[in-house]
Amino acid sequence: MNRTLKEYLLVTLKGMGMGAADVVPGVSGGTIAFITGIYKELIDSIKSVNLHSIKLLLTGKLKEFWSAVNGNFLLAVVLGIGISVLSLAKGLEYLLNHHPILIWSFFFGLIVASAIYVGKDISSWKIGTILSMIAGIVIAYFITTITPAEAHSSYLFVFLSGSIAICAMILPGISGSFILVLLGMYKFILGAISSFNLPVIGTFLIGAAIGIVLFSNLLSWLLKRFYNLTIALLAGFMIGSLNKVWPWKETVETFVDRHGEVKPLIEENILPTTYQALTGHEPYILAAAGLAVLGFALIFIIEGLSKKLS
Repeated sequence: MNRTLKEYLLVTLKGMGMGAADVVPGVSGGTIAFITGIYKELIDSIKSVNLHSIKLLLTGKLKEFWSAVNGNFLLAVVLGIGISVLSLAKGLEYLLNHHPILIWSFFFGLIVASAIYVGKDISSWKIGTILSMIAGIVIAYFITTITPAEAHSSYLFVFLSGSIAICAMILPGISGSFILVLLGMYKFILGAISSFNLPVIGTFLIGAAIGIVLFSNLLSWLLKRFYNLTIALLAGFMIGSLNKVWPWKETVETFVDRHGEVKPLIEENILPTTYQALTGHEPYILAAAGLAVLGFALIFIIEGLSKKLS
């Protein structure tokens, strides 16, 4: 697709929206791509990185390769994502460490709204669709209850985290950052980005590149053959994942990280009043509720702005 410079700048802005979403463990970059109208082109462009296009690259036919993979479009999207990730990582790391209740409340609202938005796209509610959503809820809830929050900093696990998380990042419904939360790698990867830990970042990106090329073909097939079932499963996954981002938690078990700091390993959800009684800290109920509402509204504000831009 031929675009003007202004149109590519708009694609970059959409990529920045995707990057901002991918950093936040509440809404996926795929959801933003879905809302802003570039999702299908994004999947098709990623799919085009195949044996044929790689052969063009290896034989020195760079112009043909660039055209085959819709290079200008992918470059604009990746540039936007990179700008957001690099600019937001340090700020989010600070907020998670110093204001966890408030930031997790905001994420909670984002996830609820994203689940509703994605669910709206289901055109036909049948028994199979409902069962698919219930399965997503059960699977996600089960994962959140058995997954510890300890980071595994081996390069193999960083590689696997990248390949798994990137798959979620292009799904309209599942947050790649949330997958990193489930794997216990969210803060670790954020810290690597904010400190420019190039070996970790490079390993993560290699895993992501391989994962996204392999997964895009499967995703395209599922969405073409079983669209409603797939979307219902993703919406269910988001609903079930709310257990993980509940703002008020009690630490049941801790671990000592490689810097000698004591960090929570296993946490249980509790009520705000119980949190205050156990910790003696302010639960910030009104502020948390306000941020949850703001997060909820933000998804539909983005949708409205996207329609106006279109």
